[in-house]
Amino acid sequence: MADSTQMFRAGETHGHAQAKSEECIQSAKDTASTACDKTENAAQSTRDSAQQQDSGFLQQTGEKIADMAQGAVDSVKNTLGIGDNNNRS
Repeated sequence: MADSTQMFRAGETHGHAQAKSEECIQSAKDTASTACDKTENAAQSTRDSAQQQDSGFLQQTGEKIADMAQGAVDSVKNTLGIGDNNNRS
């Protein structure tokens, strides 16, 4: 009878070990999945932030160029005597 009891306990121990192993594997998968999700969210947040900064920079640059172009137009008009300051009404 000792042999059958030992075999039963060995099988039981093996079953517990296998269940515990599967539990650990599932926990590791869950942890990896959570880390992946957090990394993806952080990457998306970084992309959004960079895009907002880029669009703000481009808008400021565009406004500066428009101001410079308007200044050049005004300068040419003044040189030719057709600027707002030289109108003789």
